[in-house]
Amino acid sequence: MVRTALASTVLLLATTSSAVGQPTLRYDAPDEWIEQPSESPMRVTEFRLPRVPGDAEDAELVVFYFGGSGGSVEANLRRWIGQMEQPDGRSSFEVASTTGFEADGLVVTLLDVAGIYVAAVSPGSATRLRRPNFRLMAAVVETQVGPYFFKLTGPDRTVARWDDRFTAFLRSVRVD
Repeated sequence: MVRTALASTVLLLATTSSAVGQPTLRYDAPDEWIEQPSESPMRVTEFRLPRVPGDAEDAELVVFYFGGSGGSVEANLRRWIGQMEQPDGRSSFEVASTTGFEADGLVVTLLDVAGIYVAAVSPGSATRLRRPNFRLMAAVVETQVGPYFFKLTGPDRTVARWDDRFTAFLRSVRVD
């Protein structure tokens, strides 16, 4: 796999206001990722990660911040794993992997699980997606103003293409 430099630096405000003294979360996103405007105040930013040939759709990366709330790391990991089913009937908890590391002194917990993506179409909806051969990579970045949540979903092969760059993206996170 050929790696390209992480080029664009993106700013994430820790709150929706631009209060003086509020820390700013920064990170480096690959040039190939296409930043999308977000219409939800819960979504700090979102990216479209181009699909690999043969996949029907692009992957999506959404960064959430809920004003310092949003649940514990463990609760979010359980919820994300619950959004995946395994085609062989095993529990997604058996196949999910988690790792942890620090990025500029911030604790990052990273989840990776493949299978059938069965998340709700929208929060609180009883209607579920059913996307086989999908992969979910998600992370919680713990900051002094509360956690940020990073959720990458898409066709397994497309997410695999961006796997290393997603991890590098998370390792670039810092607070100014």
